[in-house]
Amino acid sequence: MSASKPKRFNLNRNGTLDLRSSSQVAADAGPRSAFGESKAALSGCPSPGEALERLMAGHEHYVQGKTTPHNLAPQRAEPTKSQQPIAAILSCSDSRVVPDFLFDQPPGALFAVRIAGNFVTSDGLASLEYGVEVLQIPLVFVLGHSSCGAVDAAVKAVKEDAKLPGKIPELADAIVPAVEAALKQPGNLLDNAIAENVKRNVGILRQAQPILGPAAESGNIKIVGGVYNIATGCIEMLA
Repeated sequence: MSASKPKRFNLNRNGTLDLRSSSQVAADAGPRSAFGESKAALSGCPSPGEALERLMAGHEHYVQGKTTPHNLAPQRAEPTKSQQPIAAILSCSDSRVVPDFLFDQPPGALFAVRIAGNFVTSDGLASLEYGVEVLQIPLVFVLGHSSCGAVDAAVKAVKEDAKLPGKIPELADAIVPAVEAALKQPGNLLDNAIAENVKRNVGILRQAQPILGPAAESGNIKIVGGVYNIATGCIEMLA
């Protein structure tokens, strides 16, 4: 008697396993991506330009104090079926920088990857690749902010040879190239390093293989960057 073939399971858009066989899923949903996503379900995504316009329109509401009240209770059931974010945000972990608020977006609109210093890590890149490849996200936004403590730690490491505790030196090391670039510029070193860090990581993502770089080059996605000023509430676009 020959051994039976193991079942192949599929990943739903909500991150859970679809326990139907691959043949059942295909029959129900038509053409699918490598992660079991229905192409038909992804057809409603905005273009990269439209996604950026929507983000910046929401940010203008935030700046003007006219944000939309989001009553989460009635909306709670809808995201359990699927998710279709309009943008992926690589932002700092700083508690004052909350992308959903800054862009005035409802739950399910933003796919956030947050790390102190808003720089690209291997795991963070994999998350962004998932967002672009599987969820068909058309926009990636690298969001830095003023008075960033992680960038300041990197500045101190470069300028003062500061000895940082725990794993913080590894975090600072990732930002040091931006600090070194900022050393050559006039003006405030911390502010310049924050801006350079955003521009550097936008460049890294635009070159990332095999998913983000080709998608950006083909125009299927936009990868942009900006710095949020905590004092004024405004985002300055940089790249």
